Amino acid sequence: MTDSAAKKAAPAPKSDPKPAPKPEDQAFESFIPELFLPALAKEIQAYGGPAIELRLEQAPMPVVGEMCWQVAGELPGGRRFWLCFLSNNIQAAKTIALAEAGADPSLLESFLIDEKKTTLALLVSRTVQRLNGQKWLGPN
Repeated sequence: MTDSAAKKAAPAPKSDPKPAPKPEDQAFESFIPELFLPALAKEIQAYGGPAIELRLEQAPMPVVGEMCWQVAGELPGGRRFWLCFLSNNIQAAKTIALAEAGADPSLLESFLIDEKKTTLALLVSRTVQRLNGQKWLGPN
């Protein structure tokens, strides 16, 4: 076999395809409004919960007043919650506050403190689990 025939017959080296970036690798400012908020709203409704109003904002943290990024949610009937991120990173420390209609939140709870890595699925499922724990979703 000639050198040129050997080159044609030899298989091309396989290039290692790079894995698709994970949703969690997106910038916080796009991850929350583009992925988390729609996924959370969909899961709440699939769980039997009502339509929910959600927004991402930078505002004073409930109870303590420290500025933070937060997902603020309101359910029909005036029940509200705030999922607070201490920095613009989903891996950052998180807290959650809840308030019944007409009341101000009085307790700030640590949120997802034992998890090594926060993922979209984990963030959605634990938020829904916490809201359902209040008996705010579905026919509890």
